[in-house]
Amino acid sequence: MCNNHTFALSRRRALTAGLGLASAAFLGSVALPASAWAQEAAPNAISPDEALKRLMDGNGRYASNNMNNKDFSAGRAARTMAQHPFAGLVSCADSRVAPELAFDQGPGELFVVRVAGNFVNVDGLASLEYGVKFLGMPLIMVLGHSNCGAVDAAIKVVKDDVSLPGHLDELVDNIKPAVEIALKDNPKDPLTAAITENVRYNVKQLAGATPIISEYVANGKLKIVGGVYDLASGKVSLV
Repeated sequence: MCNNHTFALSRRRALTAGLGLASAAFLGSVALPASAWAQEAAPNAISPDEALKRLMDGNGRYASNNMNNKDFSAGRAARTMAQHPFAGLVSCADSRVAPELAFDQGPGELFVVRVAGNFVNVDGLASLEYGVKFLGMPLIMVLGHSNCGAVDAAIKVVKDDVSLPGHLDELVDNIKPAVEIALKDNPKDPLTAAITENVRYNVKQLAGATPIISEYVANGKLKIVGGVYDLASGKVSLV
């Protein structure tokens, strides 16, 4: 079962409760095309380990400035019919992190959920559930990055009990549990420790997210991994 704090329902969920029938109709409509091409193996019908290797090989090309993807118009017409992402990404909204570039993948290859601090709330979880159940992606990576401002802000809130403007306090509330875990060991580099723990924390939360994600993880159809992107080198290290 997921941590109630991390996946707590937002206030606006109450306002959208009446859209249940519309949501059901939406899922029904997007699920229909799957039946048309389910008879043939989809391009993303690979094992989670194969998907991870593909992702990390792409990052190796990016870090060495030897990328394959140069023509982003290729396959544009085919992508109007369906999408087959082989990996989902939970990425920070930081403008210096561009997942498709960092993993040398073209349009349609990655299903990316982005939010400052790369945490998973209920909306992000629903998006990932859709990617797993209806798009067939076998891998999800929670991707943190060096010098993350959102995690740094959470550290200041935990240490100094400061209050942030606007809705930033609500955002930081989702990062605080991981920061508190990281700071218990009094690390020499609190920011780096908290960035890594935030990734691990959300990997664990996702792996136990019921009812869809945990089921796919349990039957081996889905793997959840964590990585940290180094802004200076472009390299992603698994954590």
